[in-house]
Amino acid sequence: MFEKLKKYCLAVVQLTEGELELIDKNFEVREIKRKDFLLQDGKVCDFIGFITEGTIRHFHVKDGVEKTCDISFENSWVTDFQSFTHNTLCIMNLQAMTNTTVFIIKKENLYKLYNDCNKYETFGRIMAEQVAQRATEIAMSLSSDKPEERFKNLLKKQPDLFQKVPQKYIANFLGISPESLSRIQKRIHSKQKS
Repeated sequence: MFEKLKKYCLAVVQLTEGELELIDKNFEVREIKRKDFLLQDGKVCDFIGFITEGTIRHFHVKDGVEKTCDISFENSWVTDFQSFTHNTLCIMNLQAMTNTTVFIIKKENLYKLYNDCNKYETFGRIMAEQVAQRATEIAMSLSSDKPEERFKNLLKKQPDLFQKVPQKYIANFLGISPESLSRIQKRIHSKQKS
């Protein structure tokens, strides 16, 4: 059942068959329908999730307006690390943009997994580093890249983005209006034609 996650883990750390079986004992499957939430603000995040299929939008609400912070796709980890680490109420929402399957590990099971096999501690550190690196990339891009560059980079990483995520959320993530995104798309399209 967790073959995709096991394959991902093996690419990061060397695990024996017995160590891989610990995934079956500690993870659970969560199916989320499009527009439903994996996590809503005001709750404590007590899990880390691995997206095996689908797309999840990360957003918070400021002054009544949704602000998209990230969009995660297959083979990505999702959580609210601040809430998870400090046991505080989260301000982040994790919403499925398509029907999505997530493998969830609860906090207590994660610590049990670390105790049962120290290789998973190494894996957990690497996973956290990847999440932190992603957050840094987003912050750097928003502060230094022009919207067109951000859009091109996003499309390069996720060419089927528009089939999975509505344009208004993509524009919000890029920090521009949907109209500006349309203009950028037209500009890029006309450059490709000529």
